[in-house]
Amino acid sequence: LFVCALLMVHLSRLAQELILWSAPEYGYVELSDEHTTGSSIMPQKKNPDIAELIRGRSALAIGNLTGMLALLKGLPLTYNRDLQDDKPLLFATLDTVIPSVTLMRQMLEKARWNTERMRAALQGDFSTATELADYLVRKGVPFREAHAIVGGIVRECLQQGIALEDLTLEMLQRHHPRFEADALEVIDPMHAIRARTIQGGTAPEAVQQQIEQAKQWLGIIEHQLNELLNPN
Repeated sequence: LFVCALLMVHLSRLAQELILWSAPEYGYVELSDEHTTGSSIMPQKKNPDIAELIRGRSALAIGNLTGMLALLKGLPLTYNRDLQDDKPLLFATLDTVIPSVTLMRQMLEKARWNTERMRAALQGDFSTATELADYLVRKGVPFREAHAIVGGIVRECLQQGIALEDLTLEMLQRHHPRFEADALEVIDPMHAIRARTIQGGTAPEAVQQQIEQAKQWLGIIEHQLNELLNPN
């Protein structure tokens, strides 16, 4: 039950992201018609019903886990008739988790992603300011000092109504002489993504490594389940 509840929490968080990202204010993803419904009053609106239902059903899994813990809390360390009430909690949870996993997979497979809208959202949001600070650190500047320097750069950008992408090398060097031409490259969000090549990082090869590792784990779990269900 704990594993199921935690799985539903993860699905709920992912569902919330899909709900937000599919809203017009974001526009990062369009969910398929079969996983949405129309509005009863607004003809143009698509309601992310399946995502909302998965988010809501996570409460049932959490509640069933809480019910099981409450059932166990006063029992001595042997079997007691109270435990006959664990079956409805378990079966109800499985009836929630299995369809939720299936529907989430289908939603992700059939969703249409607006990568250009995502890329545009990264422009002018100062999300790569830390990259500039890290750049100075690699040049031998202590991070505390680099943090303050880049904070000053961001403040100047805000005062002038410009973004980091609008900075020139001359403007950067007014704040610190160790900025060189390649400092302008680290401002690019795609550069920041590709630079994180460590395990668990955001670089494409690091993400692919995580996917392969997850597949290996799933294969091990599937093998263990098959051995339990088919001992002979």
